[in-house]
Amino acid sequence: MRQSILATCLILVGGLNEAAWAVDFNKEVKPVLEKFCYKCHGPSKQEGGLRLDSTSGIQKGGDGGKVVVPGDSSESNLYLFTASDDPSLRMPPKGSRPTKQQIAAIKKWIDDGAKLTPDKDASVPRVQSNHWAFQPVKRLDPPQVKQTNWPRNSIDHFILARLEAAGLRPSPEADRPTLIRRVSLDLLGLPPRWEEVQEFVNDTHPDAYERMVDRLLASPHYGERWGRHWLDLARYADSNGFTIDGPRSIWKYRDWVIHAINRDLPFDQFTIEQLAGDMLPNATNDQLIATGFHRNTLINQEGGTDQEQFRVEAVVDRVSTTGAVFLGLTVGCAQCHTHKFDPITQREFYQLFAFFNNSDEPNLTLPTDEQAQQDQKIKAELAAAERALKAHDAAAKDRQAAWENELAQQGSNAWKVLKPLAFQSAGGAEIERVDGDILMVGGEIPQRDTYTVTFAATEGKLTALRLEALTTEILPETGPGLAADGNFVLSELTLSVLPPADAAAQPVPFSQAVALYSASKYPIAHAVDGKPNTGWSIGVEIGKLNVDRSAHFILKKPLTLTPDSRLVVTLKHEHGMKHNLGRFRLSATDADVEKLKVPEEIRQLVQQAADKRDAEQQQLISAEFGRNDRSREVLANQVTQLKKDLQTLAKSIVSTMILRERKTPRETHVHIRGDFLRHGDLVQPEVLEVLPPLPKLDRPANRLDLAKWLVDPANPLPARVTMNRFWQRYFGTGLVETENDFGTQGSTPSHPELLDWLASEFIAQGWSMKAMHRLIVSSAVYRQSSNARTDLAEIDPRNKLLARQERLRLDAEIIRDSCLSVSGLLTREIGGPGVYPPQPAGVYRFTQNDKAWRDSQGENRYRRTMYTYFWRSSPHPFLTTFDCPNFNVTCTNRV
Repeated sequence: MRQSILATCLILVGGLNEAAWAVDFNKEVKPVLEKFCYKCHGPSKQEGGLRLDSTSGIQKGGDGGKVVVPGDSSESNLYLFTASDDPSLRMPPKGSRPTKQQIAAIKKWIDDGAKLTPDKDASVPRVQSNHWAFQPVKRLDPPQVKQTNWPRNSIDHFILARLEAAGLRPSPEADRPTLIRRVSLDLLGLPPRWEEVQEFVNDTHPDAYERMVDRLLASPHYGERWGRHWLDLARYADSNGFTIDGPRSIWKYRDWVIHAINRDLPFDQFTIEQLAGDMLPNATNDQLIATGFHRNTLINQEGGTDQEQFRVEAVVDRVSTTGAVFLGLTVGCAQCHTHKFDPITQREFYQLFAFFNNSDEPNLTLPTDEQAQQDQKIKAELAAAERALKAHDAAAKDRQAAWENELAQQGSNAWKVLKPLAFQSAGGAEIERVDGDILMVGGEIPQRDTYTVTFAATEGKLTALRLEALTTEILPETGPGLAADGNFVLSELTLSVLPPADAAAQPVPFSQAVALYSASKYPIAHAVDGKPNTGWSIGVEIGKLNVDRSAHFILKKPLTLTPDSRLVVTLKHEHGMKHNLGRFRLSATDADVEKLKVPEEIRQLVQQAADKRDAEQQQLISAEFGRNDRSREVLANQVTQLKKDLQTLAKSIVSTMILRERKTPRETHVHIRGDFLRHGDLVQPEVLEVLPPLPKLDRPANRLDLAKWLVDPANPLPARVTMNRFWQRYFGTGLVETENDFGTQGSTPSHPELLDWLASEFIAQGWSMKAMHRLIVSSAVYRQSSNARTDLAEIDPRNKLLARQERLRLDAEIIRDSCLSVSGLLTREIGGPGVYPPQPAGVYRFTQNDKAWRDSQGENRYRRTMYTYFWRSSPHPFLTTFDCPNFNVTCTNRV
């Protein structure tokens, strides 16, 4: 493989005879066919009967004859048509065409015999598994180089060998201020401090650079920098997405990532805990928190949505994200149909789906030690209070009997009907006195009204007033109100006393109001609460509205009246729609206040023997007893308060979103055309056929098995994909340029042997991410100057051979963090909930919900940008200005 690539480079620079060049079909011919030919001659379309995505199709040819004649390119249409300049023959007929080098590779491959691998199943043409990415990782020894004094580690041998083959020399090492700035930004995402630069520049020790790298790798900010990269892959955000985009609590997962990277948790364990931490034996809270990786999916909170649909969509996202992050494959393309190019069937997509379909989505609460102790204390007190209340209720029957007996002995309160002397309607209704001292309202009834009635007073003590709402056939539905259904709403009842000579009336406050019947939203207490928009109504049950009802109003302090005192009562009706009293009477009493707290109807009922009462009457008595059972009220209030304390404490405890495996698995079916409502074949959890199989199991495979399979050294993709992604962060482009697609449509590696060496070294280093970062940044290729070179303009304009270092654009977060750092404002605290740095007012007015954004004060105002609260529907404007994605899906490379 290495010889083929090196030979190709030498041909490009005129340094090797073409006869010595051996062409690899999968690396040099197949990508050309995929790019230029499959659109018209691939799995979806076969113009002229020609299909080029399978061995059998190439061998068969099309309507125009043999596409390939092994050993003779002059008789092979594949070469003739791609090389032709005749507009009637050239292929493809429009658009871009293969380069001269690519056409030369096709010609050489045909002339060398056009070797092909037989199709696995000619009846179902599939891209073959001999694609480079699906082959086992091969560890080759670093190649020999001429410039032996340049390499600092094995990486440099692979890079330098390619440069020397192309007749190029590497660039000199960058100066020390540039180096420390570069490596600080790459490892920490922060520029170095002035004193750090000076210390490194003046350090004369031969290992000054290595010691500086070790210091940076030991910094807690290393976990922040590389944690931010991982959060891109994890599509981390602080909100649920979609149009409502409600908040979520998952920042504990973000902090787990930072701390896991700082402590150099091996990548295999890092992977297992995130995909299946809940399934590990005696899983710790940290391992549960790690499963938040796959809780970062969107959640639709719209009313009327099918929750199963969006649960399924979340699982689909988990499958696609797993494929992209760990396998570097576009697995999601197989959701609705078999993949057009890669060896992934739709059935295999749903076999992967089955691994994640058995998960529930709970929240994990994470109290501090103090909160946990407080929780236990409150729960113990609550249990004791509930036991006491239960015991109290067990003895309620005897207490109620004693209470009823006491009421019966007290008898009813003596009420004296008040004689109305004057009465008027503020709204113009007519009020007249009928049947003695009853007041009847008629005439033109207003929508709202206030009655003012003056009564003669009797010398003595006054402790309460009674209002009787009375029915009559003259009123709508017999009343007692004037509304269409006979009801009323008494907004407020007030009492004033007029002394002799008609001096100013003195208001008399009430302590409480008592009534046996009140509508659920119109209790009697509302008639004396001083609020005109509330009130008392009696419509408590259908069929029991239009009957006589009464209420009494207890004075805050007993009132002493003289023979010439006058009582002025106002009855306000502000509900509207003529909800005014139609017939009523008022009475007064000097009874003891405690006796007044029980409605007169109950006092009358308890006079009857228990066996003479019907069920409804007994229920009314029991309910009133419950309202007056003060000892129970104390216990019940205690239980209620403890429950409130528990709720308050629960709200203060941090929670985070996790996955948990279900005890009862769901069935998984293929979804026909990706429609979750159209079930096809039943499937079991299984991995992709093109990759190594799972170990033999005597049970259905689960998520933990999948996680372990992903990081099995025999799996050729995760180590390659991860190391390629690391390389991309340091050099701008991965060794495989299409970092999100290692499939047949993706780019082939620029340095395949180096990629495999890095992947194997990653595994050999115990999957240590820090070790690989140290290795890369310590290499000579990384330490090169990034100055442009005229000699590379034609030979390697895109710097694929890395004869110099790349100049990289900084991420949005690093730009802001650098500003804060060099200004001395940066708060270097690690972790914690999201913060709210200032942003322009009105940012959320274009979203469905106008979200609250209270600018953080103090040190939180200057936290690192990765801690800025991230709303998916409207990220902080600074982030979007510099192309930060919205993280609805995984992001493998910011653009």
